[in-house]
Amino acid sequence: MAKKINTGTSVALILLAILVITGLLTIPKAYRKYIKSNTAVNEKTYLYIPTGASFKQVQDSVSKNHLLIDSSTFYDLANDREYSEKIKAGKYPFKKGMNNREILNMLIAGNQEPVQLAFRNVRLKSNFAALASKKLEFDSASFARLLDSTAFVKSYGFTTENVYTMFIPNSYEMYWNTSAKEFFERMNKEYTTFWNADRLQKAGALNLTPQQVTILASIVDSEALIDEEMPTIAGLYLNRLKKGMKLEADPTVIFANNDFNIRRVLNRHLSKQSPYNTYLNKGLPPGPITMPSIKAIDAVLNPKANDYIYMCAKEDFSGYHNFASTLKEHLVNAKKFQQALNQRNIKK
Repeated sequence: MAKKINTGTSVALILLAILVITGLLTIPKAYRKYIKSNTAVNEKTYLYIPTGASFKQVQDSVSKNHLLIDSSTFYDLANDREYSEKIKAGKYPFKKGMNNREILNMLIAGNQEPVQLAFRNVRLKSNFAALASKKLEFDSASFARLLDSTAFVKSYGFTTENVYTMFIPNSYEMYWNTSAKEFFERMNKEYTTFWNADRLQKAGALNLTPQQVTILASIVDSEALIDEEMPTIAGLYLNRLKKGMKLEADPTVIFANNDFNIRRVLNRHLSKQSPYNTYLNKGLPPGPITMPSIKAIDAVLNPKANDYIYMCAKEDFSGYHNFASTLKEHLVNAKKFQQALNQRNIKK
């Protein structure tokens, strides 16, 4: 079998031979410039090149992070290849053993390494903007401005209140230099893919839009400490919606009060004027109170049929709930839980 020839290496060696023969390079200098390993790293280390970066900025970053053994030969080759005119933003891996030619080939081609961005159950848009900006190049303020722009989110079919329902929690692979707008557009594509024909049909059968499903799922997710209870809780809240009852969901009150340390919802919390307070307002709040999991969304789309109207955390603090179909049953359950709170001296 014929041995496969590495074309790139062959061309480089031929060029190197020509330079040596013509006297433009000595053998030692040619070796250092083209062939010798020049990375000063023992394990993979990243060079981050911002969008619009100058050659000087790249040099400063390389120097600051101590990426090269011999910077002079690297910049000699960079000048030969006019790298200053070919800078591409991105996250680039420097590995042990790489030579100048391999490094420049990577940088000029823009062969950057993607980042993994994973998110789930992020409570606020501001928290999400901060999380995304830690993994990607854009700053949290630029992303927050998009989420708060009525005109921008309207062009995608959302309001500034419900736009948070667009972000489907998962793990995503993308490039570090993704802009805030590009990130939004990517997430919108993921949203469109997620809301396939089957999910849309189920939402329609419930007489809910995808945004409303996600808003309800955010309440279900906040109530359910045990995932297996999600379909039951979803069924309960759908029963309330069908009957025209207030949802009276404690997590919405906590959100309305903007105090996430509340462990015991009191009357003073219930009186908080807010469109998110479902003790004061009928129907769903205008937006989600957290980023619900896919399990919670699917629980709303596939609720467990029941005649429950009330729920209360179990007095054993197991994370499970006592469900009830009548107010009389519920008051018995609520009393047991309140007594358990008192025994543990949980006052707020």
